Amino acid sequence: MSKATNRYHALIEKIFFDGYGNGTTEIPWERTDLERAADDLDIQLPKNLGDVVYSIRYRSPMPASILDTQPEGKEWVIRGQGRAKYAFKLVKINRIVPRDDMVAIKIPDATPEIIGQYALSDEQALLAKVRYNRLIDVFLGLVAYSLQNHLRTTVSDIGQIEIDEIYVGVDSHGRQFIIPVQAKGGSDQLSVIQTEQDIQCCVEKYPNLIGRAISAQFIEDDLIALFELAFDSDEIKVVQERHYRLVQGDQISPSELARYNAT
Repeated sequence: MSKATNRYHALIEKIFFDGYGNGTTEIPWERTDLERAADDLDIQLPKNLGDVVYSIRYRSPMPASILDTQPEGKEWVIRGQGRAKYAFKLVKINRIVPRDDMVAIKIPDATPEIIGQYALSDEQALLAKVRYNRLIDVFLGLVAYSLQNHLRTTVSDIGQIEIDEIYVGVDSHGRQFIIPVQAKGGSDQLSVIQTEQDIQCCVEKYPNLIGRAISAQFIEDDLIALFELAFDSDEIKVVQERHYRLVQGDQISPSELARYNAT
């Protein structure tokens, strides 16, 4: 574990256990509590306080001492509660992990060669491959257009959020859609917390459009998992999941085409 992760864990543990007791399901706190925790623990405060929250949400699990307090079937997440305000909250699901028993659907790779040459296995590379190969269109069965990357905005009762990429779309019936995309590459993990924020943002900012929230994850450099997620009984659940492998056209065999045609 890196020194930064150890420091972040110490700060998060301090804030959590200052508010935790038997039966606790929610612990509100504010960004200024990181400063207080750093003073109490005599730890040098990170320059980017937001990175502490981001790291625990997407890069690394909660400290083991916090995980030990989780009741069976639930886990702690950090939710936004407004500008610079958060809460530890018990939920049923947190991480979104690709299934390992799914067949990969081969798609002719339309990524420009120069992009493929210089792209790294990170979030930006993933977003580029999804965009150039029109995987949102393929996955959802509609025409989608990239509206903006890294949309930073504020949402009521949550505070500031950032959507990795947002698309608008239209189907054969003329229905229009707003499609937030969460992307994670490398060791970063998909989280229902970002999906919740994305969905609430779209409801607030685009009330006349149909929202369909998408999460994308690199499994390998050319193997991408896509998930559609939605609220069900106040919980985020997976509506559908597909895995797409980007290949040269001649790597798709007649038997594979026949199998696709039969579905």
